[in-house]
Amino acid sequence: MFRAWTDLAMLALESQQVMALRMIKLAAGGSSAATEVQRMAAEKIEAFVHESQRVLAGATHASVVKRYRKRVRSNRRRLSR
Repeated sequence: MFRAWTDLAMLALESQQVMALRMIKLAAGGSSAATEVQRMAAEKIEAFVHESQRVLAGATHASVVKRYRKRVRSNRRRLSR
């Protein structure tokens, strides 16, 4: 139970970091900002559809949060370069 709360809290923290990094990238403008907007929109739609299907198939809350955290960490690494 505690692990699930920790994972959820970490997802919130990591998501805030990604939002800040994205805002910096978007504020800089240019073609990389436009590419980031397109990537962000596509990722959100794809993640929603995929995780919704997993929930309907019986996936646990913990497994959904774990997958979202993996995606968020990947974005944080990519945006930090």
